[in-house]
Amino acid sequence: MKFGVIIFPGSNCDHDAYWAISEVTQQPVTFLWHDSPDLQGCDVIIVPGGFAYGDYLRTGAIAKFSPVMESVRKFAVEGGLVLGICNGFQILCEAGLLPGALMRNAGLKYVCKPVQIRVESINTPFTHQLSRGEVLEIPIGHMEGNYFCDEPSLAQLKDQDRIIFRYSTPNGDVTPEANPNGSIENIAGICSEGRNVLGMMPHPERAAVPELGMTDGAKLLQSLVAAMTLK
Repeated sequence: MKFGVIIFPGSNCDHDAYWAISEVTQQPVTFLWHDSPDLQGCDVIIVPGGFAYGDYLRTGAIAKFSPVMESVRKFAVEGGLVLGICNGFQILCEAGLLPGALMRNAGLKYVCKPVQIRVESINTPFTHQLSRGEVLEIPIGHMEGNYFCDEPSLAQLKDQDRIIFRYSTPNGDVTPEANPNGSIENIAGICSEGRNVLGMMPHPERAAVPELGMTDGAKLLQSLVAAMTLK
């Protein structure tokens, strides 16, 4: 099993993701350069947080044209596992691997704080070791985390059990007050139709060891490793 973490100009969570995979899950991991189409035989691709290409034009709008993302598209279509975190989620939406788009936060301010997210589906490699309704504490850090999609896309996400996380209270209640960015129906993470591509705004790599004050993010990473082991 081998993980690959993409580096774009402007990525700033690439080393965090690399460290979490290497040190927390104890799995082989390598960096993948944005300008190269070579995925180096990786089994899982992480599209990390940051500001790819400076977020010029629109978050993820330039990154989707990079050589590495063309390879990621093919990898995902063939069933490869892809995890997009924060800016990575934005890039996956721009690349057409996930529906919808991430807009400016409703309050038009950058939000950086721990939040609670409720697990809505365990029918993915990323969440199969979790419990439906389980509440995780994982931090966010974004300006454009306001997820939006049209009504047909939202209906499809619901019908296909593809809404994976929703912002909630610590008790698991999905309320407007628990929504940090105005995201439609408190959506914090969704998956692809094939369930092999996950995009989420919270940062699990920032909540992976006690020293960071939160450990729930490690549950997602360990679930992913376990899923690969079962293959």
